[in-house]
Amino acid sequence: MTQLINSHNQAIPKITSKLLGILATCLLISACTPSATVDGQTGSNNVPDTTQNSSEQSKQTQILQQAKQIQGYLATDNYQALTPHIHPTKGVRFSMYAYVQQETDKVFSREQFATYLQQSRIKFTWGTKDGVGDLYITTLPDFLNSWVAAEQYDFKGATFNKFQGSSNSLNNLKEVYPNADFVEFYHSGKNPEYAGMDWRSMRLVFEEYQGKYYLVAIVNDQWTV
Repeated sequence: MTQLINSHNQAIPKITSKLLGILATCLLISACTPSATVDGQTGSNNVPDTTQNSSEQSKQTQILQQAKQIQGYLATDNYQALTPHIHPTKGVRFSMYAYVQQETDKVFSREQFATYLQQSRIKFTWGTKDGVGDLYITTLPDFLNSWVAAEQYDFKGATFNKFQGSSNSLNNLKEVYPNADFVEFYHSGKNPEYAGMDWRSMRLVFEEYQGKYYLVAIVNDQWTV
């Protein structure tokens, strides 16, 4: 810096050592100061992460499309078409209510699901009916038709990772599946005498496996006493 200034000593007045020190300090401060800020953030940190946003949007779109397909298969009793969507290693769980019973809920692998659809006389105990305490015992096709009852739902009202139905029953979906995404189908109820207490919901839960998303659970929910 001193040599550069001295090379022009004919045009620049003599500069004291004190002034040189001040000038050097200012240059150092300028070099270390972050770039211009916007809304309190530096310019380098204010660039939106478009790649991450695009990835999240793509995931949401894919899962919603799968959920729509699965709801359509269930609603039209095309249960076999559900098999490729079932998680290859974890299978699919069926929960009667919002509280997932990890020890007693029925979980089927792809192979078991396909087998018990065909062997439709084999009955399972799916859980206990709220309010009456009776065991719910029936075949897999009848459970899908009578309890899951997907035909009552409309995809237009489906939500991604957002609960719509809520009752006094505990909802532990996020605790059991902390890394999963879900699509909730909601039916607000039709009978005015029940003042909306006859609502029902169906939650399709998905987890990623080798770059694709698969169904790991179908969780039903409704008003409980």
